[in-house]
Amino acid sequence: MCNHDNHPSNLHSLRHSLSHIMAQAVQRIHQADAEIAIWPAIDNGFYYDFVFSPDHPLTEEDLHKIQDMMTKIIKENQPFTRLDVSDEESKFIVEKILKQKYKAELRDEFASNGETISFYLNSIPEAAKDALLAWSNPDYIEYYESVSQYFQEKYKSEFEGRFITFLDMCEWPHVESTKDIESWTFKVAKTAGAYWRWDSKNVMMTRIYAYAFETKDELKDYLNFIQEAKKRDHRILGQKLKLFTISPLIGAGLPLMQPKWMTMRKEVEDFLRELHEQKWYLRVWTPHIAKIDLYQTSWHAAKFGDELFRVKWKEEEFIMKPMNCPHHMQIFADNQFSYRDMPVRYFEPATVYRDEKTGQLSGLTRVRSITQDDGHLFCRVDQIKDEVKAITDIIKQFFWTLWMLGDYWVSLSVRWDDKSKYLGSDEVRNIAEASLEEAAKANDLPYKRVEWEAAFYGPKLDFMFKDALGRERQLSTIQCDFNLPERFQLEYTDQHWEKQRPVVIHRAIAGSFERFLGIMIEHFAGAFPLRLAPEQVRIIPVADAFLPYAHQVEAEFKKLHLRASVDDGNDSFSKKIRNGELEKVPYLLIVWEKEEKADSVSIREFKTKEQSESGLLDFVQKVKVIRDERRL
Repeated sequence: MCNHDNHPSNLHSLRHSLSHIMAQAVQRIHQADAEIAIWPAIDNGFYYDFVFSPDHPLTEEDLHKIQDMMTKIIKENQPFTRLDVSDEESKFIVEKILKQKYKAELRDEFASNGETISFYLNSIPEAAKDALLAWSNPDYIEYYESVSQYFQEKYKSEFEGRFITFLDMCEWPHVESTKDIESWTFKVAKTAGAYWRWDSKNVMMTRIYAYAFETKDELKDYLNFIQEAKKRDHRILGQKLKLFTISPLIGAGLPLMQPKWMTMRKEVEDFLRELHEQKWYLRVWTPHIAKIDLYQTSWHAAKFGDELFRVKWKEEEFIMKPMNCPHHMQIFADNQFSYRDMPVRYFEPATVYRDEKTGQLSGLTRVRSITQDDGHLFCRVDQIKDEVKAITDIIKQFFWTLWMLGDYWVSLSVRWDDKSKYLGSDEVRNIAEASLEEAAKANDLPYKRVEWEAAFYGPKLDFMFKDALGRERQLSTIQCDFNLPERFQLEYTDQHWEKQRPVVIHRAIAGSFERFLGIMIEHFAGAFPLRLAPEQVRIIPVADAFLPYAHQVEAEFKKLHLRASVDDGNDSFSKKIRNGELEKVPYLLIVWEKEEKADSVSIREFKTKEQSESGLLDFVQKVKVIRDERRL
């Protein structure tokens, strides 16, 4: 059966159609027999995966050629023709006509599920072939001459007098013709490596990304967004501002925190400590390694075996701590608690270690050494709602202070039908999910139920915030766990002197310090609010004669533990100003004869670019208030 697809040119069909056009462009100009794999539409456009011959590697220059060729193809008014075929016919087309082994693998999978296999074909008038394909790869023309011959004979009424320009197995809707697409709706963007079927044991493919939107303005806005995101990239800013170091001698995913970074991290830790002390959390500490028996009991060894760093010592095998929860279970188990003692709340900012795949590591947002602001509280079932509220209060205060609370939502992540991925019985899981949903409702959280995303030991609430560019970031999490208390045989005594299992609530406010601070770099574009800024004030004397007064100004700030310094280097005055701006110091203070006589300072504020004057002590007090109130 053959038909022309008449779906409207919506964004989804636009992106799918463009992915076929891109694959055709690649075959025309680069390599006709390149292996082609998957081609999904994504949030900002689409991508297509290829395996190129080692003799024909893709280059950056090829991306520009692909963009130009796509524009040419669009103008050729090629229809998108759909064929729905039998299982036998689809197998023949994929193996003998397309000759694509990755498509064959997908076809077999679809057929085994009883799905009808369909194909989309693009074509041009055969009489126009020589003119339209004059600049195409000769191998491409030869390849599609055989394809055209088959379809002209097999499907004569549809393809008589037509030259096939592209053939792909696909079921998604497309536009009716390439002429329905405007050439300014897309931009070929970049390449990346991607394993076939997302499995590192499979071949590494070349993924070509493109952005695509329905209007020119939407594409322009997105390209501007990409440029702004590049300016904020924490990997670039972190290097420019000397915040952290990635050393090849130490290893990928193991960042070194420089003094400026540690200043920021301590500010975050201190704030979190204050918030937890207000909610009666107890600080604990656990070692960095443990016997493998601990993680076998918790089931982490079976679940995350490939991600565990193993340490062999004599006859015993140890694991570098991948998470804190099994350790906190041991602290609870070593005490005797009654129902009156509940809840018991433990808090530990601790570094854990996970062997993330090298290809997934990225600056601070994906690392192997992860410092979590980890907390576990042990409570009765009837306390879950109140404890979730207490945690939510901490989350809201923390992110409101950092100006990220405005537009957020909460994912209530629950299990799906594959029960092998989760601990615990249906009864226990149902109680946990119902308890967490009740708590979300009681605390007026803007939540949505999301299947598949639950932790293996229980459901969770993931808080989704937006940064300054509107990008969604998952940071805080609250997880409800009835399973680990059972596996570790944890108990407390109820009012009838009977033993009961506590519920464990796992929670993290910032997530990991590395990822959180990486996001903060991008959120603030490196121009941190005063409380977080590694250097809050820099004093710049106009000439060396005013250095004594500059150090006097510095001393006034340091009396109040404000982070101030004097630039007494050999650079020119104008370069010192420029350096301060490049390093995004919140306040640059200029001092010379007038300021020295008046006991004042001239102020340049980085964020507003305003210049003003103030008495020294008045300005010191102003900065102190901004710091103490954590103003932005």
